[in-house]
Amino acid sequence: MPDSIFSAAVRPVITVSDLNRLAKEVLEQNLPLTWVAGEISNLKRYDSGHCYFTLKDAQAQVDCVMFRHKLQYLNWLPESGMQVEVRACPTLYEARGKFQLNVETMRRAGLGALYEAFERLKARLGREGLFEAERKRPVPEFPRVAGVVTSLQAAALRDVLTTLRRRLPLLRVVIYPTPVQGEGAGRKIAEMVTLAGARAECDVLIVCRGGGGIEDLWAYNEEAVARAIHACPIPVVTGIGHETDVTIADFVADVRAATPTAAAELVAPDRAELRRQVWYQHECLERLMGRFIEDRMQRLDYLSRRLLHPGERIRNQAVHLHHLASRLHGGWQRQDASRAWRLEALTRRHMRARPDVGNLARGAADLARRLRAVVRDRIRLAGKEMRAVEAHLKHLNPQLVLERGYSITETAGGTIVRDSAQVNAGAQVGITFARGRAQARIESADKPDR
Repeated sequence: MPDSIFSAAVRPVITVSDLNRLAKEVLEQNLPLTWVAGEISNLKRYDSGHCYFTLKDAQAQVDCVMFRHKLQYLNWLPESGMQVEVRACPTLYEARGKFQLNVETMRRAGLGALYEAFERLKARLGREGLFEAERKRPVPEFPRVAGVVTSLQAAALRDVLTTLRRRLPLLRVVIYPTPVQGEGAGRKIAEMVTLAGARAECDVLIVCRGGGGIEDLWAYNEEAVARAIHACPIPVVTGIGHETDVTIADFVADVRAATPTAAAELVAPDRAELRRQVWYQHECLERLMGRFIEDRMQRLDYLSRRLLHPGERIRNQAVHLHHLASRLHGGWQRQDASRAWRLEALTRRHMRARPDVGNLARGAADLARRLRAVVRDRIRLAGKEMRAVEAHLKHLNPQLVLERGYSITETAGGTIVRDSAQVNAGAQVGITFARGRAQARIESADKPDR
């Protein structure tokens, strides 16, 4: 707490709002973000999207608030009676003077270690480049054989097979059975993915299972599964859990689908849509060929009209040749007459343009005499102007002003100070005298009234 309020000899009276504000500052400055475990009770969600609840254990309880922009990142809904762990900042609600926890994130109790292991593995594999978008391969547009890595008893397998049969009945399906949860499930899944890649009998591989909690899906968060998918030479599509479930396998796979059914829809094109596209292409091709044939028929009619007998073509060319010869003869005659006329005109201009050397010499001598006179006058006038400017400059010489006791003040950047608004108290300035220079510091500066 500030010494000015509580350590003074005479303690002043403060308001309740000041007291609550100081208590809030003390709490937030001395208690960092902390993980707190307990049971949720009295949970209330308001229309604003904010969530208020009490976190309690056998001996104590504390009020908590989790705002909407933090709550939206949870892929599950907290309920009263749940055992949870919250990462929160202790604070004080000033308006009521009530101690509470401002919750940043929340996880179900007992899952903290799994989440931490998930994040560590995700970060390590990310640094190794297993999630890079450049290495991901596209799904074949028309696969012949699709592989499915899942449990034979899984409902996800039935959904995938139903979707594949409905969308593309001719697609062959190879099933690689494996447990999808429990002890050793991750190793079995990795072995089946590796086997599918080694046999190379599929064009695309689906790795899928139904929804569940993080413990149920944990086999797909194991490193062996991630590395097997990364090493698989076949494009891999994952459809694990529900839309909100995300596993390490999803990050490594070439394509991630929200559900097993969505994965099957990504792998198998829709037969009905393909039929519509083929029919549309058929109609376009039919129209295109019809227009092509009509265009060729029209061109044939046009060329048939242009088709002439060879004798007629020769006669036409002879007439055209005679016409060109007449034009060439006439053009030659006109060009010859034009050149003769131009030669005569140039001769007359040459006769008129012969120079009179005597007159030009006399003119040059007169110009030289006038030039010398003008130069002497300009030099005399320039000397007079220079002496006048020199006398004027002596009056403007700042050194003469400095000799009378004045000085020049400059800022640290070299700008001449003409206004006290240019400097502030404590600023360094330079002062130039008639002889010598000094450095000074501004103690105060009176700002001029504007």
